[in-house]
Amino acid sequence: MPNPQRSGPRPFPLVALLAALLACTAVVAGNPAAAQTRVDPLEASLAGEFALQGGLLPEAARHYLDAARAAQDPVLAERATRIALLADEDALAREAYDTWQALAPQPSLEARMVAASLALRAGDKRAARRELRALLAEPDGWRPALTALVGAVGRQQALVVAMLEEIVARDALPHQLQAWLGFGGLAQRLEQPKLVDRIVQQVVARFPGEPRVALLRAQLLREGGKLEEARAALAALGEPAQLPPTLRWALAGEYDALSDPGKAAQVLALGAQDEAMYARRAALLDKAGDKAGLTALYEELKRGATTPNPMRRLLLGQLAELLERHDEALTWYAKVPGERMQGAARLRAANVLHAMGRPAQAFEALRALQADPELTDDNRRDGYLLEAELRQKARDANGEQEAYARGLAAFPDDPALLYARGLMWERLDQIGKAEADLRRLLVIDPDNVAALNALGYTLADRTDRYREALELIDRARVAEPGNAAIIDSYGWVLFRLGKARAALDHLRHAYALQQDPDIASHLGQVLWVLGRKEEARKYFDDARRLDPDNRSLQRALQETGA
Repeated sequence: MPNPQRSGPRPFPLVALLAALLACTAVVAGNPAAAQTRVDPLEASLAGEFALQGGLLPEAARHYLDAARAAQDPVLAERATRIALLADEDALAREAYDTWQALAPQPSLEARMVAASLALRAGDKRAARRELRALLAEPDGWRPALTALVGAVGRQQALVVAMLEEIVARDALPHQLQAWLGFGGLAQRLEQPKLVDRIVQQVVARFPGEPRVALLRAQLLREGGKLEEARAALAALGEPAQLPPTLRWALAGEYDALSDPGKAAQVLALGAQDEAMYARRAALLDKAGDKAGLTALYEELKRGATTPNPMRRLLLGQLAELLERHDEALTWYAKVPGERMQGAARLRAANVLHAMGRPAQAFEALRALQADPELTDDNRRDGYLLEAELRQKARDANGEQEAYARGLAAFPDDPALLYARGLMWERLDQIGKAEADLRRLLVIDPDNVAALNALGYTLADRTDRYREALELIDRARVAEPGNAAIIDSYGWVLFRLGKARAALDHLRHAYALQQDPDIASHLGQVLWVLGRKEEARKYFDDARRLDPDNRSLQRALQETGA
């Protein structure tokens, strides 16, 4: 998958916001001309922040724009622009952008990317061409150019395709493989096979003998649903042991994406090993359900654990966990040396205690971890996430909510906590609260694919706001076209829009990539509606086999009467 540079609004801590705006207020107070605006920048910014927390994005953007104008602050104007774009308020975004540029007239890559996004979204081909050319003329400007194109796919797909074709025809991309991979991936997602072929031809000519080109071809075939052809392309790379470690890692990733984690683990077992390689092999073997492979890896690592290597001992504890050797796991975690790895070891030990039927000790250990100032913020934050997860397993909804509340009080606006709590609210049928948390996360990180997909799917599945859901899912789909969960969401929103036959192709593709009970349930429901009831029952049976308590399955059975 291409990895365009993230360029959404940066987290803006409220404390920093207050400090900056108190200074701006002092300036305005000493300037009678500024005071005539009768807008207090601190008050307007706080109003914008509260609107954000309530999910009122257009209102938030307007308040931040008022604050920017009153304080003459380009940072606030940029924030107003990005929030307006997220709210799909293009006229307001243009107004905020003009203010931003008036306050910071030297154009940055970020500003040019927003200008390109606005032009593309407005369907202004001439302006889009101008801004994209300006971006591509800058060092590393292809990344924001790609981001702008991706962001306009949901609204102006034909224009995005036209701009892509022009860029390739003009040979405007730099001599960087990653740039060609990124634009080729976008062409593939937009289902432009002729353009993809032209890009691949250019890549082969420019980077002869480069194994990553074969990986690109396999990736594009996989994303196009041609799984056997993708496997053949991977096999053509030759003996994996002869590849450099980075390429073996990428090759294993492609096999894993093809739902063959066992083959991926075999690839990584070849050649020199390090702790990251061992850990990845363990994860793949667990995903493949290969207990014999896990046991062999555990014994191999135990033989090499004579020195106090913290990573090795932590991994041995995790392998013992996977093999349900709980006492051995606790022993390994207790032996992890050094302060740097203590947080991770203590988290895993709490999880083992809970698995052993000792929840009181597990929660006591997590509370101690959450309050330990010697640990990193990530470790302490993860203590709240794990506590919430364990409370959910125990069907303690109040305890789960309380864990998230304490976590967000300690770490305001933490993306991981917001995302996890949003999923909890959806599971508890509190859709408004789920939407508020996920939208808050998207303001902090507009390109967060997991949040885009989660919110889009929630709106498609639990409301009638299907068009809004489609735009969110489209953004996620463009970013990760081979992601089975996102393909499933896309098929599901098409079904909700009354396009059952179109939905069926995408749901079949998703299920070919990942045998998941949600996808199987959706497939069954669509087939049932299309009158293919025997085939539908097969997928309902698959979903039941994978997870008999799956909520999507229960809803599908209820809605179809199956």
